[in-house]
Amino acid sequence: MAHVKADMIAQDIATKIKHNIYPADSFLPSENQLTELYGASRVTVRKALAQLMDLGLIQKIQGKGSKVLNLERYTFPLSSITSFQELNQQLGMHATTELLTFQTHDTLPETFKPYFEEEADARGYEVERLRLIDGESYVLDQDYVLNPPITNLTADVAQGSLYAHFEEDLGLDISYATKEINVIKVPNRVHDLLKLDQELAVVVISRNYLSDTTKFQLTLSYHRPDRFRFVDFARRQRLSL
Repeated sequence: MAHVKADMIAQDIATKIKHNIYPADSFLPSENQLTELYGASRVTVRKALAQLMDLGLIQKIQGKGSKVLNLERYTFPLSSITSFQELNQQLGMHATTELLTFQTHDTLPETFKPYFEEEADARGYEVERLRLIDGESYVLDQDYVLNPPITNLTADVAQGSLYAHFEEDLGLDISYATKEINVIKVPNRVHDLLKLDQELAVVVISRNYLSDTTKFQLTLSYHRPDRFRFVDFARRQRLSL
């Protein structure tokens, strides 16, 4: 329950940051004030603030509090597996999804082959979705959902959240992903769909796995470089030589 409460607090603060209630370079209310404002424990508030830090929305400064960072671009965390729908809720982006393609294939479609050569013979579902924010194209997600382990996928499911279906309806345990990020010259179709003013876009290439190490999804996610930034979190570990 505390985790759900922390999620709600983080989402509310993220929305207020987006709408400039907490403007860039200002400080959030103190932890004591936030505990009173949300009727939550200090532990729950700290979990919410940690989520906002992971999203690159705030920076905690010792002795001063939580400073709001510049949100000219939406922030995607590279070190976690987070669906677009989840980020939509967390960041209050008011995004919508347009399903462009839903097809079944006996082998990997040509679009994916340059990036996933070892999966060339894989059966699956091709799902292409355009993500719009305030009616403007921001992200083009091209997914190839492998069959098996995913069976009986439908266009209605693809229109919504794939991960919600996999986890809540199918009971699958999504565990980890390998990701590669590139800036590439995009095909004309991607250029036109994202309404780019240049030939380049940021593409995140992902292989996603279940907890038993079964690969279940390949993804090419094209982002407008003028609208997104990508962050990672790293902790130093000293190695004994």
